[in-house]
Amino acid sequence: MPTVLVPGVLRAEAGGSAHLEVGDGGTLAAVLDEIRERWPRLERRIRDESGELRRYVNIYVDGEDCRRSGGLATPVPSGAEIQVLPSVAGG
Repeated sequence: MPTVLVPGVLRAEAGGSAHLEVGDGGTLAAVLDEIRERWPRLERRIRDESGELRRYVNIYVDGEDCRRSGGLATPVPSGAEIQVLPSVAGG
């Protein structure tokens, strides 16, 4: 099963969890669909109304930036680690 690592800033939307176990969906889109079903508030912080990744959220699958490896079609193998990192702004 893949594991989604949730940063502190988003943990409230995941029921306080730092790690989420998700089913083997095959793609990042399938993983995010499951997150939408189980943790809808978290999914709304990751994807916009059209289902695309929000501009300010970076997602890595086993250390690879998903935007460079297929976007929502990025393969997610069993046992993969998915890291969600919202951009930090400020000065």
